[in-house]
Amino acid sequence: MQSVAEAVASHRVLPRLSRGFHDLMPQQMLTRNRMIETVRNMAELYGFVPINTPAIEYLDVLSDTGGDEIKETTFRVISPEDEGLGLRFDLTVSLARFIAQNQNLPRPFRRYQVSPVWRADKPDKGRFREFAQFDLDSVGVESEIGDTEVIAAMCDILDALGFGRYTVRFSNRALLNLLTAYADIPQAMILDVFRILDKLEKIRIDRVRLALTTGYVHSGDEVRGLGLRSSQVERIETFLKITSPSSRAEVIAQLRDLFRNVHRAAEEIDRVERISKNLHALGYGEDRVKLDLSIARGLAYYTGPVFETTVNAAPQFGSVFSGGRYDNLVTRFLGQRVPATGASLGVDRLLDVLEHLGKLDTRKATTRVLVATMDPELTQEYLDLTWALRRAGVPTELYLGEDRGLRKQLRYADQCDIPFTLLFGARERSNDVVIIKNMAAGRKEAGAAREREEWLAARAGQTQVPRSDLVQAVKRLLSEMEQAA
Repeated sequence: MQSVAEAVASHRVLPRLSRGFHDLMPQQMLTRNRMIETVRNMAELYGFVPINTPAIEYLDVLSDTGGDEIKETTFRVISPEDEGLGLRFDLTVSLARFIAQNQNLPRPFRRYQVSPVWRADKPDKGRFREFAQFDLDSVGVESEIGDTEVIAAMCDILDALGFGRYTVRFSNRALLNLLTAYADIPQAMILDVFRILDKLEKIRIDRVRLALTTGYVHSGDEVRGLGLRSSQVERIETFLKITSPSSRAEVIAQLRDLFRNVHRAAEEIDRVERISKNLHALGYGEDRVKLDLSIARGLAYYTGPVFETTVNAAPQFGSVFSGGRYDNLVTRFLGQRVPATGASLGVDRLLDVLEHLGKLDTRKATTRVLVATMDPELTQEYLDLTWALRRAGVPTELYLGEDRGLRKQLRYADQCDIPFTLLFGARERSNDVVIIKNMAAGRKEAGAAREREEWLAARAGQTQVPRSDLVQAVKRLLSEMEQAA
């Protein structure tokens, strides 16, 4: 590929992508579309309804909701009116604004939305600057059953996607507030502590300890510490060591013991216990859902239960489905508390996981039948065959390439993974029949054939049917192919 200097010299624009952005090939988009449809169906099974919100919001709508890191990574937009605008960094803040502007909506209001969002942070594996999210939220729901329902929906969606084992980890942001009381951490430092704890899985406990105290240098960059005392950090570590891979009840018991002297601790622990018991009653055990007290979630607006999900076979991609309760986000617009809870599926990150696991759709086209066009005199016949199949609901493509040679058209069908090709010439018209070519069965022979007569003699994967039976025959062959797969 030419360099930028060469492109400028030749007055051409160099084709290139900005860092953190990516194109998606047909196989990726087919998988992505199927994934979104699966999630949409599950969301509607739970009674969520779709909405859409604009990609651009006023900066004051976006500001002071996600914390300092989000503020620093918000894409600014220049409008013709010179207004302060930004690209949304998630779908939740836009939902809060939407709720405030549409107060006549029924409560609870249960919505889902799939849309792109933007964050100008450092690109990494499974991390892009533009990425799609699929959100589902219940607004106006105070009960922890709403949180239970979100976790259950996350599990059911991941099961329906069928990419393997996963772990949903949940905790309660309120427990971290109790931790700050237990460790005597000043109120002004709470969000900074949460932000560091949220990175525990990524930077490990040694660096978390340094980030909480003296700071450290990473890749030449200085990471400033919070200056906490060793006694405070020890209490935080004691809290983080409360774990049990097989029993949420054991974690709750240890937590009650640790916070036995902390004001209002029993109330918040009871809330977590009710969620856990509800999940058990509904069949969501520790094999899928674990109580992990280290879950903090980096966004500042979370107020209660929080959730994160990793794919067991690809933990390096981080969380693919996360969220939590945010009871105060709408307050910024209405001045009154509106309880809400929800979760967000990272569509593009999960797509990367599926590609890593070798589970992308192998198809390169939506076409199931290619109508070959070898004889210009039969153009109207080809059009009739194509539309007969399309009107019967069979995705069909009429070959429109310049090269009308049979080998070229068969090769095109192979390149696009089109399973069947229709052959119809003067001989077939005179006999009122159509030849259906199974491309998988005849690929080897078709690749070696040089002429139409040679290909017809081989008859590999070839079915001849009366023209009047074409639609039924094609549907039968497609059904047999799908059943065999």
